[in-house]
Amino acid sequence: MNLKRWITGLVVLPFLFLLVSRGGRFLFAIVIIIICILALWEYFRIVFYARGEAHQGAIPACGYITGASIIWAAYMHSFEMIIILIALNLLICALISLPRFKADPSVSEVVAKQVLGIVYIPLFLSCLVFIRNGSGGVTWIYFLLFIVFSGDVGAYHCGTYFGRHKLCPAVSPGKTVEGSIGGLALNLGVGALFKHFFLPILPWGLSLVFCIAAGVAGQVGDLFESQFKRVGHKKDSGALLPGHGGILDRIDALLFAAPVAYFFKVYIL
Repeated sequence: MNLKRWITGLVVLPFLFLLVSRGGRFLFAIVIIIICILALWEYFRIVFYARGEAHQGAIPACGYITGASIIWAAYMHSFEMIIILIALNLLICALISLPRFKADPSVSEVVAKQVLGIVYIPLFLSCLVFIRNGSGGVTWIYFLLFIVFSGDVGAYHCGTYFGRHKLCPAVSPGKTVEGSIGGLALNLGVGALFKHFFLPILPWGLSLVFCIAAGVAGQVGDLFESQFKRVGHKKDSGALLPGHGGILDRIDALLFAAPVAYFFKVYIL
């Protein structure tokens, strides 16, 4: 499994570099739309596991359209349109659910899970597009990716070799306190090095706070996705990335760290 993780990472890394550095804003947004749709498909497959093919119905389909539209609205730098799209999505899903309620009262639960998915995946992913399209966007995307991915590596290896105390066993039995601390330590170390060499104008104190905040958010995002998989009886969200699982497994930490990064970039740092 560890070998598969490294091989997959080494194969994906050059494409990620080309996308962020050379792809331009338009291509970046298009790739985020594709990632959004794939992640939503995995999410619906997990949360609607007890409803058979419900993840392929009209309400999830509305989610795919809304998700792609939210990312595109972020590319157009339209906060207002994102709010309108989220509201319209709920309105349309409510209209779809009304004639179905008599035969299936749990359809309201389908609507709730779909709306949660829209906030959880496309809305959070849109922060990456806003960051990329802002000043110093490429550097900030790398800053965030280095912090999040280094934390994942640190948590995995420290947990594997030194893990003794369970972090949240009801959600993810394999994660440990030692792994969490190791992940945060690498968040801080890698983030500090990146800041020193590529963002020297940022204040040190607030930059280190950002590294820790993004690291904590990433770990919460990882555990949050594990809750869905636990309830949906899934080990992985998918099998697209050998050794990593699905798209949602790979971006779960990034989803929660992205709004934190956007907040720090725009309003604090």
